[in-house]
Amino acid sequence: MNGSGQRPEQRPGEQSDEQHDALRSLLGAWSLGACPPREAAELEQHLRGCPECAEEAARLREAAGWLSLDEPLDQPGSLRQQVLDWCLARRPAELPVPAWGMPYTAETAKLDALLRDLGPEEWQEVAELPWHGGTERLRPAEVLGRLTAVDGVLALALGLPDPVPGTLTGLLPGALPDPLTRPGSGPGDGPAAGRRVPPQEAAVPAPRVPPQGGRYAAVAARSARLLADQAALPPQSVRARWRQQTHDLVRSAALAPQGSTPVDLGFAVLPLRDAFVDRALECFVHGEDVARAVAYPYAPPAPQHLRQMVELVVRLLPGALAGLRATRPEPAGVPVAPGAPVGGRRLRLVVDGPAAGEWLVPLDGGQAGPADGEPVASMVLDGLELCQLAAAHRDPDRLPVGEHGDRAAVREVLHALPLLSRP
Repeated sequence: MNGSGQRPEQRPGEQSDEQHDALRSLLGAWSLGACPPREAAELEQHLRGCPECAEEAARLREAAGWLSLDEPLDQPGSLRQQVLDWCLARRPAELPVPAWGMPYTAETAKLDALLRDLGPEEWQEVAELPWHGGTERLRPAEVLGRLTAVDGVLALALGLPDPVPGTLTGLLPGALPDPLTRPGSGPGDGPAAGRRVPPQEAAVPAPRVPPQGGRYAAVAARSARLLADQAALPPQSVRARWRQQTHDLVRSAALAPQGSTPVDLGFAVLPLRDAFVDRALECFVHGEDVARAVAYPYAPPAPQHLRQMVELVVRLLPGALAGLRATRPEPAGVPVAPGAPVGGRRLRLVVDGPAAGEWLVPLDGGQAGPADGEPVASMVLDGLELCQLAAAHRDPDRLPVGEHGDRAAVREVLHALPLLSRP
């Protein structure tokens, strides 16, 4: 600026403030190696003549070095997010991921970080995956195959290729090979026998749904078909296929921000936004299964992501209650007096912890009863424990729960939640 407050005339070769700020906004992407070649060349030329930007570029490049694929997983937990937040603050994403896609984005990235750190022996460990029909025992690459197969249903809904080869028409899961029904792969043989962390106690809810046939047949057949197809691949190739599909799904989700496309998962039809949260929850649960098998720490979902998972579980709970009740000849809870209106019972579900909230759960169908009607019972539990119970990774008879009112209604809800799990 000159003495009169006017900017001096720009000399040839000099950059305007707007050009300088535009180049400065590329520093974050450049430090992560994500800058297009033309813009990277222009920025590097600018850095040779701008000490201020050059200093910041060096600092960001050093920080980004901590994110190297070859580095161990034990890094400052917030470092990657700090760099990404810095980038997005200066150059917003062209296709922002909708809020309902963020849990899936975070959980797949977290699982990939764990898998990136596994050595050859750890890829041979066996993880235990409980569900309400039993416990499956899979190696990490086989866990990825299962996740890929079910995620493939979302891919089909979004117009992406199906990762499962061929057609499954006429195939039943019982006719396909189980990936671990071979010598030396049982719970007392092979790599599993040297597990360094004891497996978590499997849930034993009743009733149990047979793992073959019924509404689980399609998803079980998809998983078995893909596992057979990938059996000869090295684990890192399986990981690369899974990770590429997760990236494709997130990019496609950004093009469908409403998330209303129906997704038929075989055992349920959900809108795309709920299907993504469902897949995020399963990715977290099975990521923790793998982490337990290889004795590695695994963080819970971020509070805002856990809240979405809890809300989905609560929305699906009435269907699980109906499924539980269909297997029992007598109704649970307080008997209905003669002349009293049928249905309309509600339970107040209070979730504490990072995903704190309160919901009224209808116990007798879709209706939650009159607005002024008192719930027959109240139940208090942690949000993460609620999700673990819904995944059949907790025993409903041993889970610490605060309860008040109709104890039978509380027990009914606790035993219905694991029915949301599947193979």
